[in-house]
Amino acid sequence: MIPISKESGLGWTTLSVDNAAGSPNAIKNDVTNFQFATPRGVQDTTGVDKSAMERLLLLADMSITLNGVFDDGSNLAHDTFKSVPSTSVPRTTSLAVSGQTLAGELLYTDYSMTRAQDGSLLWTAPGVLADGTVPTWA
Repeated sequence: MIPISKESGLGWTTLSVDNAAGSPNAIKNDVTNFQFATPRGVQDTTGVDKSAMERLLLLADMSITLNGVFDDGSNLAHDTFKSVPSTSVPRTTSLAVSGQTLAGELLYTDYSMTRAQDGSLLWTAPGVLADGTVPTWA
Protein backbone atom coordinates (compact mmCIF):
# COMPACT_ATOMS: atom_id res chain seq x y z
CA MET A 1 0.00 0.00 0.00
CA ILE A 2 1.33 3.44 -0.96
CA PRO A 3 1.05 6.00 1.85
CA ILE A 4 -0.89 9.12 0.92
CA SER A 5 0.63 12.32 2.24
CA LYS A 6 -1.43 14.74 0.15
CA GLU A 7 -3.72 17.01 2.12
CA SER A 8 -6.36 19.62 1.51
CA GLY A 9 -6.35 23.18 2.77
CA LEU A 10 -8.90 22.29 5.42
CA GLY A 11 -8.09 22.32 9.10
CA TRP A 12 -5.26 24.82 9.42
CA THR A 13 -4.15 24.26 12.99
CA THR A 14 -2.60 27.71 13.50
CA LEU A 15 -3.07 31.12 12.01
CA SER A 16 -1.92 33.74 14.46
CA VAL A 17 -0.79 37.35 14.20
CA ASP A 18 0.75 39.49 16.91
CA ASN A 19 -1.14 42.56 18.04
CA ALA A 20 0.73 45.89 18.31
CA ALA A 21 1.99 44.93 21.79
CA GLY A 22 3.59 41.72 20.47
CA SER A 23 1.08 39.22 21.87
CA PRO A 24 -0.03 36.53 19.41
CA ASN A 25 -3.74 36.33 18.67
CA ALA A 26 -5.26 33.18 17.16
CA ILE A 27 -7.49 34.61 14.45
CA LYS A 28 -8.12 31.60 12.22
CA ASN A 29 -11.83 31.62 13.05
CA ASP A 30 -12.15 35.16 11.63
CA VAL A 31 -10.07 34.53 8.48
CA THR A 32 -12.11 33.28 5.54
CA ASN A 33 -9.24 32.97 3.06
CA PHE A 34 -5.65 33.98 2.65
CA GLN A 35 -2.80 33.97 0.19
CA PHE A 36 0.90 33.98 0.95
CA ALA A 37 4.03 33.87 -1.15
CA THR A 38 7.74 33.33 -0.47
CA PRO A 39 9.37 34.50 -3.71
CA ARG A 40 13.04 34.94 -4.48
CA GLY A 41 14.48 37.69 -6.61
CA VAL A 42 16.46 36.70 -9.67
CA GLN A 43 19.19 38.46 -11.61
CA ASP A 44 19.63 37.86 -15.31
CA THR A 45 23.32 37.06 -15.91
CA THR A 46 23.02 35.79 -19.48
CA GLY A 47 26.03 36.53 -21.62
CA VAL A 48 25.77 37.18 -25.32
CA ASP A 49 27.45 33.81 -25.87
CA LYS A 50 24.42 31.89 -24.55
CA SER A 51 21.29 30.55 -26.23
CA ALA A 52 19.36 30.18 -22.99
CA MET A 53 18.88 32.25 -19.83
CA GLU A 54 21.37 32.25 -16.94
CA ARG A 55 20.18 33.55 -13.59
CA LEU A 56 21.28 33.98 -9.99
CA LEU A 57 18.94 33.71 -7.03
CA LEU A 58 18.81 36.90 -4.98
CA LEU A 59 17.01 37.98 -1.82
CA ALA A 60 14.13 36.04 -0.29
CA ASP A 61 10.82 37.70 0.55
CA MET A 62 7.43 36.93 2.05
CA SER A 63 4.03 38.47 1.64
CA ILE A 64 0.55 37.62 2.86
CA THR A 65 -2.97 38.86 2.38
CA LEU A 66 -5.51 37.85 5.01
CA ASN A 67 -9.24 38.28 4.36
CA GLY A 68 -11.95 37.82 6.92
CA VAL A 69 -15.20 38.62 8.64
CA PHE A 70 -15.39 41.54 11.07
CA ASP A 71 -15.12 40.35 14.68
CA ASP A 72 -14.38 42.92 17.38
CA GLY A 73 -14.10 40.43 20.24
CA SER A 74 -11.12 40.64 22.56
CA ASN A 75 -7.89 39.30 20.97
CA LEU A 76 -9.62 38.53 17.67
CA ALA A 77 -9.20 39.98 14.18
CA HIS A 78 -10.30 43.59 14.68
CA ASP A 79 -8.47 43.81 18.01
CA THR A 80 -5.34 42.53 16.22
CA PHE A 81 -5.42 44.84 13.21
CA LYS A 82 -7.12 48.01 14.45
CA SER A 83 -3.74 49.57 15.28
CA VAL A 84 -2.24 48.97 11.80
CA PRO A 85 -2.94 52.58 10.66
CA SER A 86 -1.37 54.10 13.79
CA THR A 87 1.60 51.82 14.59
CA SER A 88 4.72 50.79 12.72
CA VAL A 89 5.59 47.51 14.39
CA PRO A 90 6.48 44.18 12.83
CA ARG A 91 4.09 41.40 13.80
CA THR A 92 4.95 37.72 14.02
CA THR A 93 2.61 35.85 11.72
CA SER A 94 2.45 32.05 12.01
CA LEU A 95 0.80 29.57 9.69
CA ALA A 96 0.77 25.88 10.53
CA VAL A 97 -0.77 22.77 9.07
CA SER A 98 0.04 19.12 9.57
CA GLY A 99 3.08 19.85 11.74
CA GLN A 100 4.59 22.25 9.18
CA THR A 101 4.98 25.88 10.33
CA LEU A 102 5.86 29.04 8.43
CA ALA A 103 6.47 32.10 10.57
CA GLY A 104 7.70 35.55 9.68
CA GLU A 105 8.02 39.06 11.03
CA LEU A 106 5.69 41.05 8.82
CA LEU A 107 4.69 44.67 8.48
CA TYR A 108 0.97 45.00 7.83
CA THR A 109 0.49 47.85 5.40
CA ASP A 110 -3.29 48.24 5.50
CA TYR A 111 -6.42 47.16 7.32
CA SER A 112 -9.35 47.88 5.06
CA MET A 113 -13.00 47.03 5.43
CA THR A 114 -15.78 46.56 2.93
CA ARG A 115 -19.47 46.69 3.65
CA ALA A 116 -20.86 44.69 0.75
CA GLN A 117 -24.26 45.18 -0.87
CA ASP A 118 -25.58 42.08 0.89
CA GLY A 119 -24.71 43.64 4.27
CA SER A 120 -21.61 41.61 5.04
CA LEU A 121 -18.69 43.41 6.72
CA LEU A 122 -15.36 42.07 5.50
CA TRP A 123 -11.72 43.08 6.03
CA THR A 124 -8.40 42.66 4.26
CA ALA A 125 -4.92 42.94 5.81
CA PRO A 126 -1.84 42.68 3.53
CA GLY A 127 1.59 42.14 5.05
CA VAL A 128 5.20 42.10 3.82
CA LEU A 129 8.47 40.81 5.26
CA ALA A 130 9.92 43.22 7.82
CA ASP A 131 13.23 42.05 9.24
CA GLY A 132 15.42 40.46 6.57
CA THR A 133 15.05 36.94 7.98
CA VAL A 134 14.52 34.33 5.28
CA PRO A 135 11.07 32.75 5.70
CA THR A 136 11.60 29.05 6.29
CA TRP A 137 9.18 26.18 6.83
CA ALA A 138 9.94 24.28 10.02
